[in-house]
Amino acid sequence: MCGRFTLIAEPDRLKEMFEVSDISNCQLEPRYNIAPTQTVATVLYDSESKKRQCQLLRWGLIPSWSKDSKIGSRMINARAETLAEKPSFRSAFKRRRCLVLADGFYEWKKLADKKQPYYFQLQDKQPFAFAGLWEEWQSPENEKINSCTIITTDANELLQPIHNRMPVILQQPDYEQWLDPHLQKTELLQQLLHPYLSEKMTSYAVSIRVNNPNHNSLECIKPEREKN
Repeated sequence: MCGRFTLIAEPDRLKEMFEVSDISNCQLEPRYNIAPTQTVATVLYDSESKKRQCQLLRWGLIPSWSKDSKIGSRMINARAETLAEKPSFRSAFKRRRCLVLADGFYEWKKLADKKQPYYFQLQDKQPFAFAGLWEEWQSPENEKINSCTIITTDANELLQPIHNRMPVILQQPDYEQWLDPHLQKTELLQQLLHPYLSEKMTSYAVSIRVNNPNHNSLECIKPEREKN
């Protein structure tokens, strides 16, 4: 799964990498410990302007047909293998896909008496995009929430000793295809949802400070010796 991640890259670098002309909507201050139900920076394709747009979405997808927004806290991840079947994700998989911007994520290894957090990045430390889905939801009282989920797949060799799942990190050449709302052939989209290459990633143990979502500082990603 993916339950915490970071986005600390410079806004200008994000604009360049994700081909977004205006990124001011996403309020991109450094974030070292992004947690579920918080807002996350995403890139969507706007059909009217025919351009990519940066938008803040709430992490935890609320299906449009849901009667209660609380369901979103249970929808932070979506399994790649069942997107086309699950009612919660089926429509978004066809029509409402997004890039969730990140430059690292955390996963926890079960030890004898605790869980040891690890931080995962790309080898070159560059930002990347999780494959995401988004939805529009409106309550009976007309409260409107735009929300998203992060897609997961089988863990690669680097993550397997830590966890059996990992977030889908898209290849940069695949961004255009993933964001294209006119592409609705799920069999083609599924081909983009595979584990990222282990040899292009790195990881190390970090402090249990990251367990508390109120901690948002450089201390969260500082290397720490694993304590058995």
